[in-house]
Amino acid sequence: MEEEAGIKEVINGHDEKLVKEEIFTKVVRAGKRTYFFDVKTTRRNNDYFLTITESKKRFHKDGRFYFEKHKIFLYKEDFEKFSDGFTEVLNYIAGIKFEAADDVQPDEENEKISEDYTNVDFEDLEGVEPDNKQFKK
Repeated sequence: MEEEAGIKEVINGHDEKLVKEEIFTKVVRAGKRTYFFDVKTTRRNNDYFLTITESKKRFHKDGRFYFEKHKIFLYKEDFEKFSDGFTEVLNYIAGIKFEAADDVQPDEENEKISEDYTNVDFEDLEGVEPDNKQFKK
């Protein structure tokens, strides 16, 4: 017999009918990966939880494709701690990138070459006719 409106999931070793309905979904396509942020409610307590799914398209040796998925379940009692930790890690990464950009100092030779190439004066091009030979068929 088919389950009614709900998906049977195994979480923490317990079988539960979890999904009463999907409240909200956000899809983020990022290169070869797609992330799904799904807000759902539990049947038992009518509480909210979040599933974060990473999906990657993979190929079998015979050329057929399938989707490899990794899923995280995040419950409302953990939202604040997860958000704090996630924000801290993102800020740390941004700080490292910012510091790395400050550490890069152009040397004088590269700076001189750069000035020569970017210092173009259009008066230097006066009287020069374009060579259209390359565009003839």
